[in-house]
Amino acid sequence: MKKNLLIAVLSLALLGSLLFPRRPAAVPEPPPVREAAVVPPPSEMPVPEQQPPPPVSPPDRFAPIVAALHEAAQTPGLLGAPLGFCLIDGAGKVVVNLNAETAFIPASTLKVVTTTTALQRLGPDFQFSTRLLGTVPVSAGVLAGDLVIAGEADPLLSLEDVAGWAASLKKLGLNEVRGRIIGDGRFLQGSLYADFWNWGDIGNGYGSAVCGLNLEHNRFTVTFRGADVEGGPAPVSSLLPEVPAVKMVNEVTTGAPGSGDNVVIHGGERTGLVTFRGTVPPGRETAIIGAVPDPELFAAHHFRQALIAAGIAVKGAAVSMHSLGGNPVKAEVELLRHSSPPLLKLITSIHATSDNHETECLFRRMGLLANQPPDVVIREHWKAQGLEFSGLRMVDGCGLARADHIRPLDLARLQYLAARGPHGAAYLASLLSDGPVRWKGGAMSSIRSSTGYITTGPGEVFCFTLMVNHYSDSKSVSELRRIVFDLISRLQP
Repeated sequence: MKKNLLIAVLSLALLGSLLFPRRPAAVPEPPPVREAAVVPPPSEMPVPEQQPPPPVSPPDRFAPIVAALHEAAQTPGLLGAPLGFCLIDGAGKVVVNLNAETAFIPASTLKVVTTTTALQRLGPDFQFSTRLLGTVPVSAGVLAGDLVIAGEADPLLSLEDVAGWAASLKKLGLNEVRGRIIGDGRFLQGSLYADFWNWGDIGNGYGSAVCGLNLEHNRFTVTFRGADVEGGPAPVSSLLPEVPAVKMVNEVTTGAPGSGDNVVIHGGERTGLVTFRGTVPPGRETAIIGAVPDPELFAAHHFRQALIAAGIAVKGAAVSMHSLGGNPVKAEVELLRHSSPPLLKLITSIHATSDNHETECLFRRMGLLANQPPDVVIREHWKAQGLEFSGLRMVDGCGLARADHIRPLDLARLQYLAARGPHGAAYLASLLSDGPVRWKGGAMSSIRSSTGYITTGPGEVFCFTLMVNHYSDSKSVSELRRIVFDLISRLQP
């Protein structure tokens, strides 16, 4: 049985091999034979294309200016003193910024904020007016009432103007004034001084009162004669022009040789007492400028004298409108109208002399014309041109108050816009010129600043502002300014 089964299996295997023959195993093809690379001799090898070296950034041409500023900040005379600087190129780009976004006390550089705004808003030909008014018409050469000087804040009225008015009225047939001569400065309301002006400023000429009626900048000149020895008395040798209804107290003595002028004048708004304190140099005369306490009375007094000198009789006294209290005089008959020089002349004077009184009259006049606070007028004017002041405080328009502050960045931007705005050429011409620099400076105790334009040798024009507060050595500030200005003027494109 088993034998038969084995025979059957072998038979099936033989049959399968006949029906399905086995394929031979695949033989792998040999790899292709690669030819050896032929390396040409060095003389025949191609030269690879030369790649340019990576670009090298040119040195920063403003780096010496930045270095000079940082070096100056470490000098003993400026150590610890806040120092701010901003430089703007001809395209309006800030190219140097050292603390330029920090507000500083500007001193008189703040004046250009007032002058640039006034020049654009009012125009170079704007004029202030002053009117001479009678309470009744002139009849047969007689004014049988009061004569009023109604000011509109003209800061340039002079004694020469007053004498000219008197001569003109005489030519017009006026022979007698039976009433009073009244000074009317009500055009400007409120205090005669900015709220943050110092007690030590307001009696002195640079801090003179700001009124609707101003004569000779509301100032007088007092001259002291120093004794030959230190500590001796220094009597008053002259005081001009006369200041009516004021008692002058002199406490000035003679200082040491070479001591200079150390006099402070203490006065105040409409006070009847002015005190002179301090020292003057020995052996010579020293002139000091003081502030008139009552501008209305001062103008009325000198106009009355001018009328009499012109041959016009005056029976009434000189008085101020303020002294009449709640019973002001109403005068509507215009006898004469006086116009000030054009605004551009006033602005040129402000930039040349840094006169606080002139600037304040202009500052307050702008506010009245717009029926807004003057600092608001200024902010809105420049905001419309893309300059939105940050860190600006203007408690006055001249910079006499230490409560004023502004950023160097904004002051430099103002210069950039002013030169390119209406009357830009006139503004540039009104600034002080010192070689390649056109500028306006500012100075108070431990405060120095300057702003304006510097033209380089190749003709680039940069706008700049430099401010230093609370320093201990003014010579260090002057040297810093000299170095920085020189570096800017020698800049190459």
